[in-house]
Amino acid sequence: MSTMGPGELLFGFVRHWSRRAGSDAAMAEQGRLVLVTEAVNSLVARGEPATVNAVAWSLGIDQSGASRLIKGAVDAGYLTMMAGPTDRRRRALSVTAAGHIALGQAHAWQEEVFVALTAGWSEQRRDDFEKAMADLIARSYEIGAPD
Repeated sequence: MSTMGPGELLFGFVRHWSRRAGSDAAMAEQGRLVLVTEAVNSLVARGEPATVNAVAWSLGIDQSGASRLIKGAVDAGYLTMMAGPTDRRRRALSVTAAGHIALGQAHAWQEEVFVALTAGWSEQRRDDFEKAMADLIARSYEIGAPD
């Protein structure tokens, strides 16, 4: 058993996987493109407006950082940005077909990593862990929503 508490373990795990691209610049850039595309996709899936501010909050970064990431994903063809339907000053983001392909590839890789990390686990342990992670994510949206 670790001497770290469960919260420290959780955040250590997140930090570890957020740095996986290492020094490979192309992989790091693709990771950033997928990160912002995933944020938009997640907002849309939850029925929330996918705006620059919402993406910034979702990623835990400031608006200017989110704008740069979004611009990169738009330039790569992963996202589109249009004037909002009710307020033309707000920009609404959506995932393009190329963005969905990139997400599909990223998700396939994520599944491979999960299988590798849980090699030797029983199906029940994997299922329990998956459910616990889903519960943590759902709860994080409940307690961490912006005002």
